Amino acid sequence: MPWKNSESRYSTVSIALHWLMLVLLVVVYACIELRGMFPRGSGGRTLIMEAHYMLGLTVFVLVWLRLFARSLGRAPKIFPASPQWQTVLARLMHWALYIFMIATPILGWLVTSANGHQVMFYGIDLPLLIGEDKPLAKQIKGWHELAGTVGYWLIGLHAVAGLYHHYVVRDNTLLRMTPKRISPD
Repeated sequence: MPWKNSESRYSTVSIALHWLMLVLLVVVYACIELRGMFPRGSGGRTLIMEAHYMLGLTVFVLVWLRLFARSLGRAPKIFPASPQWQTVLARLMHWALYIFMIATPILGWLVTSANGHQVMFYGIDLPLLIGEDKPLAKQIKGWHELAGTVGYWLIGLHAVAGLYHHYVVRDNTLLRMTPKRISPD
């Protein structure tokens, strides 16, 4: 799996992480949206919340790999080139998404810690980040939920921008991040 971007495409690692993280984020959001199907204290609700915690922290781990892959070289060029204001907005959007993928899981871990619960991460009990403090947990939970709402908008705008570039502007913005098609021989 190549780690470096080419002139026209992101690296295989960056592409794989991008789409894997999209799937993980969809499942993380689905866990929260679907938890209401299960009564409080039920095994189903506990399972869905543990999946939310574990997959949210998986996003947190993977975002660091994405940032590492990003640091290995320049982004592939966009043809035809975008106006400078679009380039600036795209950079701001990407950094907002990275901040979202770092801050939101940390806030979730802090909420769980302040509620006096440990988070299980692939069979490992993670340590509490802070001591039990129910009022603080409620406050941090509000920030975590706000970050989740902001995340909906960031992800949605990011997707709309990619589709706009592909179907309206007709540049290679989206193609740089799509997996290569396997051509029949």
